[in-house]
Amino acid sequence: MQTRVTEMLGIDIPIVQAPMGWIARSALASAVSIAGGLGIIETSSGELDVIEGEIEAMRRLTDRPWGVNVAQHFVRDLEGLFAFLLEQEVSFVTTSAGDPAVLAPRLKEAGVTVFHVVPSVRGAEKAVAAGVDGVVVEGIEGGGFKSVDGPSTLVLVPEIASRFPDLPIIAAGGFVDGRSMAAAFALGADGVQMGTRMVASVESPVHDNWKQAVVDGRETDTVLVNRNFRPAMRTLKTEKTVHLDRENEPATLGLDAMMSTYFGGDLEAGVAMSGQVQGRIHSIEPVADILSSAWAECQAVLVELGRRASRTAGSTSK
Repeated sequence: MQTRVTEMLGIDIPIVQAPMGWIARSALASAVSIAGGLGIIETSSGELDVIEGEIEAMRRLTDRPWGVNVAQHFVRDLEGLFAFLLEQEVSFVTTSAGDPAVLAPRLKEAGVTVFHVVPSVRGAEKAVAAGVDGVVVEGIEGGGFKSVDGPSTLVLVPEIASRFPDLPIIAAGGFVDGRSMAAAFALGADGVQMGTRMVASVESPVHDNWKQAVVDGRETDTVLVNRNFRPAMRTLKTEKTVHLDRENEPATLGLDAMMSTYFGGDLEAGVAMSGQVQGRIHSIEPVADILSSAWAECQAVLVELGRRASRTAGSTSK
C-alpha cells in the first residue's frame, strides 16, 4: 500500500515521528527511519549547536529518509539554521510555530520538500498560500505545544482534506496504532504523526519514570497548561501541572527543571508533554515493533472494512 506521503518522502510506512524538544534527536529519529518511517530532528529546544551535531549524526546512522522540524518561534538564529540545512542538503523540513511564508518559499526554492504544521483551517489556508508541499494537521488532543482554541483531529482533518483535495496531509494527535491510522486514512489523511507513542519507546531518551507515567496514564490524565499564556502545552497530569492550571499560573520552562524531568525522572520539576492517546499505550516497545505492528494492523483493518462493504453491497443488491 502506497500513499502520497510514502511516495513523496520515499518511505515504506506512512508514520512520521513528532519533533519533540530534547527528545527528537538522532537516537530516536534514526530508529524511526531505519524502521521504515520518517524520523525528525527537533529545533524547539533552541539548542542550535547541539542540533547541528544531531543532524550530522543522522548522516552517519542511516541512509534512509529523515527530516528536520524548524520551530520558528524557538529558533534564535533562523538564518543560521536555514543556511545549515542547505549546507547539510536536508531534503525534508516541517515548519511550525510561525508564519509559513517566512521560510517555506525559500526552502522550496532550494529544492526542499516542506510541510507546515497547522492547528486550524485558517492555518492550512496560510500554508497553501505559502506554497507548501503538504501539511501536518495537529489536533488539540495531542501532546506538546498547542493552540488553545484548536479543534480536534477528527474535526480538522476531513475539513482540510475536503477544502484542499490535492494537498497531502499528515494527521497528528491521537495516533498510536493501526486502528487509529486506518481512521486517519478514512478522514482524508495520507499518513500520521506519532509523538506520545514515541516517547514510550525503547529508543526514547527520556527517563523511565516518564515512559512509565505514559503507560500508567489514562486518557483523562493530561492537563492543558498555559491556557492564557504562551505557549500552551498538553502535559502529563501531575501535582505541579494541576496547580498551574487551577491557579492560572504560567508554566515556565527553566532549563534545569526541564532537564530534571526529561532525564532525571522528576516529573514535578518541569512539565512532561503527553497526549490524551496515552490512555491507549500499555507498554514500552522498540520503535521497529511499534511501526511494523501499526502498519500491519492498519492494512488489515482497511481490508476488513473493504470486505464488510462488499458483503453489504452484495446483500443489498439481491
